[in-house]
Amino acid sequence: MKTLVCTSPGNLEYKTAEKPVLEKGNAIIKVKRIGICGTDLHAFEGTQPYFEYPRILGHELSGELIEFDDAPGFKIGEQVTFIPYFNCGVCIACRNGKPNCCVNLKVCGVHINGGMVDYLSVPSYSLVHGNGLSYDELALVEPLAIGAHGIARADIKKDEFVLVIGAGPIGLGAIEFARIAGAQVIVLDVNDARLKFCKEHLKVKYTLNAAERTVFEQLKEIAGGDMPTIVIDATGSQKAINNAFQYMAHGGRFVLIGLQKGEIFFSHPEFHKREATLMSSRNATQNDFEHVIACMKNKLIDPKTYITHRINFDEVKRDFESWLKPDTGVIKAMVEMD
Repeated sequence: MKTLVCTSPGNLEYKTAEKPVLEKGNAIIKVKRIGICGTDLHAFEGTQPYFEYPRILGHELSGELIEFDDAPGFKIGEQVTFIPYFNCGVCIACRNGKPNCCVNLKVCGVHINGGMVDYLSVPSYSLVHGNGLSYDELALVEPLAIGAHGIARADIKKDEFVLVIGAGPIGLGAIEFARIAGAQVIVLDVNDARLKFCKEHLKVKYTLNAAERTVFEQLKEIAGGDMPTIVIDATGSQKAINNAFQYMAHGGRFVLIGLQKGEIFFSHPEFHKREATLMSSRNATQNDFEHVIACMKNKLIDPKTYITHRINFDEVKRDFESWLKPDTGVIKAMVEMD
C-alpha cells in the first residue's frame, strides 16, 4: 500500500508498506478521507512537541471498516471514524475517566504512525459509528471534538462573554460549541479572511483583528465595561498565549487548547488578583465525539463549510507546504483517497 511519510521537517516522501494484518483487539479501516490539521502542519515545519521523525502523519480520518476483532455492534462495510488517542487503561488518568490525557498516551500520527495510508489498523475500542454521516463529515469529527472538549472544560454559563483566539479549524470548533453552550462569542485573529468567514458562516457577532492596538478597549466595550470571563487559546502561538492573560476578567478562566513548545510567561500579581483559573485542554473523549456527531445530525453545525481545499492523495506532497501560508486561504484541506 502507499504511504506518505514526513521524513524530517520540511520533507514528505511517498513510500510503500505492507497492508496491515488483523491483530487481536484491533480493526482495519480502508481510509477514505484525511483532514489536514495544525498538528500535521506543525510537524512538517518542525514545531510540534512530542514528535520524532520519520513519521506518517494524519489522525483526522474516516473510512470503511473492512476487518475487526472484538468490536461488538459494528459491521463490515460500515462508515466509521475513530478516536485517535490510544490509552493504556490502567494509569491514574485512565482510572479517573480521563483517557484523553493518559500517562502512556499514543496519539495516531504523532507518537505513532498515522493515517496517510491506504489501510490503517486501530484498536477496536477506538472505533466510532458513522451514524449516517458522510466521509467528509466523519473526518471532521475529531477536530471539532477538540474544540468541544475545550469548551466543556470552560464550563460556560449562558450569555458569558467568551473570547476565542485563533480562527483556524480548532478555533472554529471552539467557536461553534461555545455558541451552542449559550455564550456570546468574540473571535480574535490576525487573518481578516478568517474573521470574515466567522461572520458569514458561523454568524459571529464580534470579530477583532489582533493586530489593532485597541483590542483591549474594544473587548471592554463589547463586554459592557468588563472583560471576557472565558478566554480560549486555539493558536498554539507563544506570543498570543502570553498576551492573552490581560484579556481575562476577574474570576475568569483561561483554557489552552493550542499547544506550543516554549514557556508561558505572565504577571503573577495580575493573575493572582483576578483569582483566575488556567487550564489546559488535551485531545477529546468519547463523550465529546458523541456530542459532535449529535450536533451534526441535529444540524446545529455544518462543518462541510470549513473545507476550502480538496485534493487527491497523490497530490498532497506537492501542495502540503503551501497550506502553511496565510495567502493560500486554507481553513481545512481534505484529502480524498481512491
